[in-house]
Amino acid sequence: MSAESKPTILIVGAGLGGVMLGALLEKADIPYLIVERATTVKPLGSALAVGPSMVPVFEQLGIDKEYIALGKRARYSMFIKENQEELLALDYSSMDEFMGYPGFIVSRPAFYDLLLKQIPAYKVHFGKRVDTIVETNDKVKAHTSTGELFQGDILVGADGAYSSVRKGLYERLKKEGHLPQSDQEDLPFKCTCLVGQTEPLDLEVYPQLKDPNYPFYTTIGDDKKYIWSLFPTAGSKISWMLVEQLDAYTSRSVEEERTTKNAENVEWGPNAAQSMMDKTRGFPIHFGNGKQTLAEMYDKTPKDLISKVSLEEKIFETWSGGRTVLLGDACHKLNPAGGQGAFTAMQDAMTLANLFYAMPSNTLPEIQTVFSEYRAERYPAAVEAFNASQTLSMLTGKNFGSKVALFVAQNLPNFLWRLFVKKMVVSRSTMGFLKEIEPRGTVSPFESASAVKARGVYYQRKGSLAA
Repeated sequence: MSAESKPTILIVGAGLGGVMLGALLEKADIPYLIVERATTVKPLGSALAVGPSMVPVFEQLGIDKEYIALGKRARYSMFIKENQEELLALDYSSMDEFMGYPGFIVSRPAFYDLLLKQIPAYKVHFGKRVDTIVETNDKVKAHTSTGELFQGDILVGADGAYSSVRKGLYERLKKEGHLPQSDQEDLPFKCTCLVGQTEPLDLEVYPQLKDPNYPFYTTIGDDKKYIWSLFPTAGSKISWMLVEQLDAYTSRSVEEERTTKNAENVEWGPNAAQSMMDKTRGFPIHFGNGKQTLAEMYDKTPKDLISKVSLEEKIFETWSGGRTVLLGDACHKLNPAGGQGAFTAMQDAMTLANLFYAMPSNTLPEIQTVFSEYRAERYPAAVEAFNASQTLSMLTGKNFGSKVALFVAQNLPNFLWRLFVKKMVVSRSTMGFLKEIEPRGTVSPFESASAVKARGVYYQRKGSLAA
């Protein structure tokens, strides 16, 4: 593909999926820019279990050592009662054997900053909310609230669960009669969540942080609709997450209507986070001397880095239209129990980058072929991650089904658990247009179709240049 035929990619949204795609396109020498509505991206969030399958890609990007330095090995996770009684222990140490890399828990804000550093500052436009998107036969144009116009060959909606790109795309497809009914329904959620990360903690008060193999703990409230997890991360910090399980599925539109009718109902925003913290300050935690509570975590976390979010669960059927394609939470929103949300968004970005690289031209038919190949590869993976996340969420529920799921997990033979872990590391695709990474571990990797395609084009172009 000549320089003239390389597609120009407009990425709307500078979250993890958007910046991952930008970092990959930077390496692929494909022109792109990122437009983000926020004036700055606050380092909100808790911890990420990115897993060992991403380390080869970070090695290709040249950031693997920095990534590992940010992380803390995640060999074990524990589910406990409020009185510290153990309910379930999960051993992930076989990842090192199967993959050749261990799993890591990494602070989401720190990991985000690492990815953002891979992108030249002038290619990320903050404070630019996209109001309208117009497609022509040969271009897609994004008009912002600041009166600016950005245009390219392809627009990627990486702007989250309530994506404005998806909204505009779906409105157009609905008018044309091409939008499935399921895609016209609200995003449902049954949980809300508080997340944050502490400042560096005193190791004498929290001696467990000295232990590199210390597990991360999830406490299941005895008679509460709450679960809370604490993840030790690098820098003597703890990332924490508190999940409130609602009685039934709801949606943002329902909650906003209820807020309007009832002035006492807490809205989304700082007040919501503070209210949730006030209710849960006395919940016990495993760290420290055994007498500490969540209040310790809240008080040691900068208030502007604490956020309340709803945990939507949905996979959309429609992922693209015309010159527009969706990525990450914009097309699949997963329950956080499986820790798969950021992982699947980054894998979406990898697939798109491989396919963009392999495009023979930037014509509309070629673009739509790429979109079809992208969905064919990523939709089944998203469904699998969605189902796995919902299954894992059953371990912390209160109903009879959850009790059965917990009993099965407690009595699962070790060889079956090892098979489950092995399945997690089989799919570890890399970037076909970057230097190949020698596979490690005892399990041979399964390479994605997009990576194989990109690698074939890479060697073809390399041979043409040599000739």
